[in-house]
Formats: sequence, C-alpha cells, structure tokens
Amino acid sequence: MAHFVKQCGRRLGTIAALGRQAPEQPVRLFCQDETRLGLHLPLHRRLTGYGIKPVQVVEPLYEYYWLYAAVEPTTGEAFWWELPRLDAACFSVFLRQFGQYYAESLNIVLLDQAPAHVAQRVEVPENVVLLWLPAYSPELNPVERLWEDLKRRIDVLAPRIRSSLTALQSHVAELIQRYTGEMIASLTGYAYLVEAANAI
Repeated sequence: MAHFVKQCGRRLGTIAALGRQAPEQPVRLFCQDETRLGLHLPLHRRLTGYGIKPVQVVEPLYEYYWLYAAVEPTTGEAFWWELPRLDAACFSVFLRQFGQYYAESLNIVLLDQAPAHVAQRVEVPENVVLLWLPAYSPELNPVERLWEDLKRRIDVLAPRIRSSLTALQSHVAELIQRYTGEMIASLTGYAYLVEAANAI
C-alpha cells in the first residue's frame, strides 16, 4: 500500500507534463468503478450460533443492469451512467459521456484492472487519462465504499423494489439524487487520494 501511494503521487505529479492539456486547462482526479444491480428475493434475518454464518435459499431472478460511476474524492462530485453490461464497448460509452461532461478539464481516472477496463478495444477520449490500481486491491478504490452505502440504502425497501427492474432503477435514481457532494466526499475522500490530487 505504501509503495502504491508513493507511486501514485509521483505519477499524478507528472501527468500535467504530458502535454495533453491546454495551458489553462485544469487537471482533475476521479476514481471509477461499476456495480451490478438486479432482482432477487430479499435476504431475511436468521438466528445462528456465534461465529456460524446463516444459510438460506436465495432465488436470483437474472434481471440486472450495471451502474457506472466516476467520483472526485476531493469534492464529492460524481458522474453516474446506467449501462446493460460491463464490457469494453459499454466502458467506452461511459468514458465518452464522461469526457464530454468534463470537457473543460484533463481528467485522471483511477480504476481497477477489470478486463473491460484494460481491453485494447477501449476508446479513451483525449481529455481522459486512465491510471490503474494494483491488481486485486479493491480496498484502494473508494468507490467501493459508495457502492456499499448505496446498496444498504436500496435494501431498506428491498421487498417493494425487487419485484421489477424498472422499480429498482427508479429507486436507485432517487437515491443517487439525494447524495450531496459532502456525503460522497466523506465516503471517498481517502487521505492518499486527496494528497495526490492536491499535488497535481
């Protein structure tokens, strides 16, 4: 972890010298990830002995969609996009929309090494630079904490919204709109990322 933090700081510090931004173009740091949201019967509480994991039947309904997000840890600003799959084509669509939305800045995007992210077919906009986290280190990506928080909020109304994908998507959209920049920054503002972003 310490090695990655130093490496991340060095690489982010030299990104501005890549020559890809205009003289007055700001440089912003985002973290990106995606999660699959779908239908299944809700899990009910079960009593078991101490240290014994409860076992229960779950019936997946095999209808789902992917929610992509890019978050700026220093401000809590977030860009969300719904897509049907996680693959290179959909990831390219997300990057294109993200690059257009933040067209005025050079955007450093920190992300994991999922096959969809590292595929050669991925089309990266001119104002986006991808910076990969070490393999198998989800704890370094703060968007994971955002997904945990979002899924906890979804499960409050699980019996009502898990009956149809449309109902689930509507509910998730409402939850996303309730997030403030302060809330997201408190979840994703890892110290090493904030320090690295301030060093740009």
